[in-house]
Order: sequence, then C-alpha cells, then structure tokens
Amino acid sequence: MKHAHWIILVTLFIGGCLPACLAKDDPLAAVTAHQGVLDLRAVDLQHQSASLDGEWQFYWRRLLQPGDTISTPADFVTYPSLWNKIRLHGQTLPVEGYATYSLTILLPQKRPHLALLMTDVYCSYRLFINDSLLLANGRPDTSKQTAVPFWCTQMVNLPNTDTVHLLLQVANFWHTKGGTYKHLYIGQSNKITLNLRRDRAYDVLLAGCLFMGGLFFFGFYAFGSRDKAILYFSLFCIVYSYRTVGTSLYILHAVFPNLSWFVTIRLEYLSLTLGVALFSRYFQSVYPKDANRYIVNAVVWICLLYTGLIVTTPPHIFTKGIMPFLGVMFFYIAFALFICIRAVKFKRIGAVFALMSCGVMLLVFLIINLNYFQVVGTEKWIVFIGYVLFFFLQSLVLSHRFAYTLRKAADEAQQGLKTKTEFLSTMSHEIRTPLNVVIGMAHLMLRNTPRRDQEKNLNVLLFSANNLLSIVNDILDYNKIEAGKINFEMIPMDIGSIAQYITGGLSSKAVEKEITLNTTVDTRLTRKIIGDPTRTSQVIFNLVQNAIKFTEKGSVELAIQVEKLAEDKVTLAIKVTDTGIGIEPEKQQLIFDRFTQADSSTSRSYGGTGLGLAITKRILDLQGVVLNLKSEPGKGSVFFFAQNFALSNEQVATEDQSNAPIVSDKLLQDVHILVVEDNPFNIMVAQSLLERSGAIVEVATNGEEALEKIGPGKYHLILMDLNMPVMDGFEATRRLRARGITLPVIALTASLPAEVEKDVQSAGLTDIVVKPFNPDELFRVLLKHLK
Repeated sequence: MKHAHWIILVTLFIGGCLPACLAKDDPLAAVTAHQGVLDLRAVDLQHQSASLDGEWQFYWRRLLQPGDTISTPADFVTYPSLWNKIRLHGQTLPVEGYATYSLTILLPQKRPHLALLMTDVYCSYRLFINDSLLLANGRPDTSKQTAVPFWCTQMVNLPNTDTVHLLLQVANFWHTKGGTYKHLYIGQSNKITLNLRRDRAYDVLLAGCLFMGGLFFFGFYAFGSRDKAILYFSLFCIVYSYRTVGTSLYILHAVFPNLSWFVTIRLEYLSLTLGVALFSRYFQSVYPKDANRYIVNAVVWICLLYTGLIVTTPPHIFTKGIMPFLGVMFFYIAFALFICIRAVKFKRIGAVFALMSCGVMLLVFLIINLNYFQVVGTEKWIVFIGYVLFFFLQSLVLSHRFAYTLRKAADEAQQGLKTKTEFLSTMSHEIRTPLNVVIGMAHLMLRNTPRRDQEKNLNVLLFSANNLLSIVNDILDYNKIEAGKINFEMIPMDIGSIAQYITGGLSSKAVEKEITLNTTVDTRLTRKIIGDPTRTSQVIFNLVQNAIKFTEKGSVELAIQVEKLAEDKVTLAIKVTDTGIGIEPEKQQLIFDRFTQADSSTSRSYGGTGLGLAITKRILDLQGVVLNLKSEPGKGSVFFFAQNFALSNEQVATEDQSNAPIVSDKLLQDVHILVVEDNPFNIMVAQSLLERSGAIVEVATNGEEALEKIGPGKYHLILMDLNMPVMDGFEATRRLRARGITLPVIALTASLPAEVEKDVQSAGLTDIVVKPFNPDELFRVLLKHLK
C-alpha cells in the first residue's frame, strides 16, 4: 500500500513513547506508606518527586477535625483506592458515605521548599496540613443535603517542618464511585508548579486549537462548501474541545470555582457521547461506501439514548453507564480503523491519512483510559501530541476531499463549457445554413432589377438577415473569448483600407438616419502594419456601428492617427466620435458588461444584444490595450484606444488598387465549377449566382459522388461543402489530393474559419468561404484562385 510506511512510522513513534508513560519508572516506587507513616528521610527530594501511595489511616463514616480525640483504633487502607474496592471487618464499603484519611510524612533534614499536588477525589474533600485547612474541593459533610461536590486539581506549599501531618476528609453522595482514585505527589515546589502550569497550558492550547478549528470548518461549511462531513467534523471539534478543559485537571473549574458540579459533570459526559456520535456521522459521510450504515446508526442511537439519560437522570444513575459506553466507544474506534483499511484498499480520497489518524486516536484513547483506571501513568505531552496529530491528519483528509470536490467541479464546469461551445457551434451551423439561402436569394433578387417597392422590401429582408447573422456571430465570439480559445494572427494589413471598408459598408445605415459618417486616416501611415485584420476589423466595426446606432442627428467620425512613428513600429490612436445620446458617468463602465446597456429602455429603443462593446473590450484587453471612453449625456461619446503595431515592408493600397465591389455579370464566363453540397436550397443559391456570372455548373450531393464526377481537366474549380452525408468534404479532398489532382478546392462551410482552419489545411483545401456569403466576397475568392 502506498504511504503505508508512514503508518508504521507514526505507530512506532507513539508506541516508542508508551514505555515512558506506561511504565512510569519511578525509583521511589518501593518507598510507600506503612501503617499511616511515609518515611522519606532517606530520599533526595531535591531531584525527585515522591508519591504518597501506601497504607493510610482510615476512619469510615467519620469526618475528623484536627485535635479530635480518637476513641476507636484506625483502620488501614491502600491509598488511592475506591471505597467499593475496600473490605473492612468482612464487608465491602458502599460508594456513598464519608470518611477521613490520615498520613504522617517524615521528611529529610536537607530538603528543598516542598509542595503537594492534590488531585480530585469522588466527590469532595478538605485537606488539613499540620492542623491547618489549606485545600478544599466542594464541602464534605455527613449528609447529602449539606455536602457539596466539586472537582479540581490543586497545589499547596508544605510547611518547612521535618514532619507533616495530613488529614483528608472525603464525602460522596452523588457519584457511582466514591473515594480516592488518583495519586498524590510531593516534590520541589518550583518543579511541581512548573509541571502543573505546563500541563494546564497543554490543555488550554489544545482546547483553543480545537475550538477555533471547529469554528473555521463550521464557517467553511456555512458560507462555502455544503459538505456534511465538514459540518460533522466542525461540530465534533467544538464539542470535544470542552473535554480538554473540563476533565482531567479541570482547568475550567479552577477558573470558575462557583460552577455547579451537577452541570459540569453532565457537560463532561455529554462532550464524550456527542463527540462519539458526531465522529461516527463524520466517518460515515467521508466514506459512505465503506461504513456500514446499520452499525453507524446503532452507535449514534446508543449515544443519543445515553445523552438522554445524562440530561434527565441524577449523576448516581447516568454515571453507571460510563463503562458500557466506553466499550461502545472503543468498538467504534476499532470499526473506524476497519473502515479506513477498506478505504485504503479501494483507494478512497485521503484514506491513508484517515487510517493514520484512527491509529493515533486509538492509542491516545487507550492511554487516557488506562490512566483513568490508574493502570498506568502518562505524560501530558504524549496525549497532547497524539491529539494534535489526530486532528492534523483529519484536516488533511478534509483538505484532500475538498480539493477533489473542487477539481471535480472544475472538470464539470469545463465539460459544461465544452458542451456549451459545441452546442453554440452546432446551432451556429444550423442557423447559418438557412440564413445563407435567405441572404443569397435576397442578393439574387436585388440583381434582377426589381421594382422600387420590391427593392425596398428586399433591402429590409437583407438587413434583418444580416442583423440576425451579426447577433449569432457576437454570441459565438464572446463564448470563444470566455473559453480562452481566441487566437490572434500576425500578418500584414492595411488598416486604412479596413477603415474605409467598414465605413463604406455602414454608410447606408448612416444615410438612412441622415447623419454624416466620416473617415480620417493619417497620411503618414504609408506601410502596412502587422496584426490581426479580422479582430482589428471587428473592434473598429463594433465601435462605428455602436456610434451610428445611438446617434439620431449630427455625425460619426472614425479617425486613425499616428502618435509615434519609428523605423519598424508605430503607435496608432484609433478614435470613434459621435454626437449621440451620450452616457451618464456612473453607467460608463456598465456598458462594457456582457448583455448590458446603460439603460433597460436602450435595448428596447435601439435593439442589440449588448455584446458588441463587451467583445471589443475583451479583444483589446487580450492584446494589452485599454479601451477608453469620454461621454456627456445629450452631447455624444468618444471611444478611443492606442495600440502598438510592427510595420511591414509592404506599401498600403492606393485608391485605384482598392477592392471595389464586383459588378460585372460575366466574370466567370465558361468557367467549369463543381458545387458539392447536400442542401438543395444552398445548391439553388450557389448555382444561380455562378450561372448568372457565366459559369458552367455541375452539382454533386456528397463527397463520394464528387469523386466519381471529377476527372483530369474537367473542372476549373470545386466549391466543397464540409459537412455532408456519405462522405464529408474533408475526406473527399484528401482522396482528391491523393490522386494528384491540384485544382483549387474552396471550402463552403457554415462553421467559423477558426473552428475548421487546421482540418482545412491538413485535408488540402485551398481556401474558405463562410456561409452565408456575400456574392462579391465569393467572386473575389473564386477569381483569386482562378487567376
């Protein structure tokens, strides 16, 4: 198993610490009290502490005060020992009652300043030292009505005398156990004080870590992840943090001496039962496939039933159930260990860390309970390290779980984005195909010299179809930008010609609105620049179109000015100025958000998706260019940006070299063209346009049929649809090139060029015409390759 060596190392570490804490190798173990006297005169208390174990004088059902006359001889019992383990005069003592313990300690002549570490007893005591009352926990008395229970570990300095007399009154009327159960120690005062403070610091630090960690995980659950495993673990940490300050040394009782013992003992037991229940649910949530739900439910129900007893019954009843419950607890820890082993076997998330943590917790609980039953002693730091290691490893389990969930969510989001992209690409293709027919037929009808009223209607039809195409393109472009799939070409381009084409194409819209559309290009720009003509055109087109849309009177001006000019690079300032409605200052950043315009009424008045400016800004952002805006409501807006370009060696086109619209009807006279297309309407549009220009057109409905028709010298050019049944355009072109046929094959596709560019090149296609196409653009591509 991977990482199994870590489990072995941790186990060996804890196990290696056990001899020190279990054996408690005390050289004074043989020095014990005898007949009520503990002789320590030969012991070096400067360097060692001594336990007060041994035979103490014992007076059952008597609470002796210093100076009391004792008429009956004392009994001798082993200290510490529970009353129900003591037999006096042939009878076992009950757990309820009261008694007095007495011990005389003989100290060496050379000794340091000594102190006594007094632990808690069941369930109250008074300690007299040399006839003076120096310590008390609660108030022992002869009746339940007048006695008061309390638990706390305390320390007291011993008088500087050779002989010390201890008189200890103990009373219990409330617990299922009575008497003494922890060792008492005397030693050098400084060391006793230091050790007690250190042990208390361990407990306080651990409680703070658990409580704050629990709050962190609870906040993480409440405001972020809704993972129930995190919720159960957070509640477990919060609940269990009480045990470190509310048990053992009872630090909470020392800080708040007026706390009710009847409340604190319930909290002590509840922290254990609820902790086990929450830990059971936590493990079930982490490894639901490996944790038997019936066993987990049984453990949780036992915890809840015992919790009910703790809340509703007096201490002498519910404390009887602690032994069976500890059996259930150890059973579940062993079961959790089994769950972890299965989880490691099946390679669950964080299973190795869970297995290590369960092994550590099993050892820690074993140490604590062995110490509780006085089987062994223990060093506090061992338990502290065990707890810290356990919670650290469990945090790693949750971290791995959260990281896995995050990765899974990211993968699902990525898959969703991919699905969305594929869906939009498919929808684009499906929308473009009928649009090609609509736009193509509109162009054909406009070229047939229609009546003026028909021409007006056809122009409206063409405008609407182009508007729909623009919306589709905007959505696809924004989706591509969001997915990070946009690439920029670096080729020579004539930005002046681009500006002229854009304003020329949009001039009809300006004329309709009776506004002036001007273009100014700096005459110092005599060479082409290196950039992406498609994206540059898109940016300028969106800005000019946006300006025309929101201008009702006045003018729109596109200006391209040279800011800096060097031998091999230039900085251009591109500015679009309008006299439109303007934008209020507080809404000027809003318009760059997707699907957003400055006012909800704007989209109703002027239309549009609200994507144009968002796309423009994102395209410029990706190139490190800032799009700026100056606007005043009612007076207009200025959109402008400055961009650096490298200069090419090619000269810009002169006016007579510009690509004017192609108007001749017989440009393709006697040119043989094969149109490979499966859509009958697209065939009709292409065939009509080409034949009108003088071409001789044949049709194939799929790639296989096209291969059968193609022969040497039969055609001058092929228009090839890419997506067809039987055999698509890619495969048909590959087979055509394999035959050695080199005639131009122009791809006719409703897909965007960037989506199919690599496949087009690898298949051997010559160029791409995107549907729906403008007839002039189609003719330019055909003439380019027909030479």
